[in-house]
Amino acid sequence: MNASLITRLLNTSDSFAPLALRVPAGIIFMAHGAQKLFGAFGGYGLEGTGQWMASIGLEPGYLMALLAGSAELFGGLAILIGLLVRPAAAALAFAMLVAIFAVHIGNGLFMSNNGYEFALSLLAMSVSLLISGGGNLSLDRILHQRQS
Repeated sequence: MNASLITRLLNTSDSFAPLALRVPAGIIFMAHGAQKLFGAFGGYGLEGTGQWMASIGLEPGYLMALLAGSAELFGGLAILIGLLVRPAAAALAFAMLVAIFAVHIGNGLFMSNNGYEFALSLLAMSVSLLISGGGNLSLDRILHQRQS
C-alpha cells in the first residue's frame, strides 16, 4: 500500500475534541452491530434482521444484515479505540444514509414516530470524525507519529 495513502488515513489533529464523539459513537454503533449480528441487547440477530431488511427491499436481506451489522460492530470498535477512524467513519456514514433513506425518512424527524433524528445524529458524528480523524488520544495519532 502506498505510504502516502497510509499517512493521509492516519493523519489527525492534536485536538481532544474527537474523543468526545468517538466514545459515545463507538459504544452506540457497537451495540447496534451486536443487535444485528448476535441478537444482543434485544436485537433479532442475523436471521431476524435479514428477514426484516428483505421485507423493506434491502436484498439479499441476510447479506445486508451481515454488512450493516459488521460495519456497525467493527466500525464502532475502530472509532472507539481510534484506529483507522476515517475509513470506519466513512462506512458508518454510508450505513446511516441507508438507514435514513430506506427506513426513517417517511416517518419525519422525530424518534417517537420512528423518524430519522437518531440516525441523523449518528451520521453527523460520523461525518465529523471523517473530517477530523481520531484526534490526540487515538491509535491513529500514535501510528502517524511513529511513521514520521
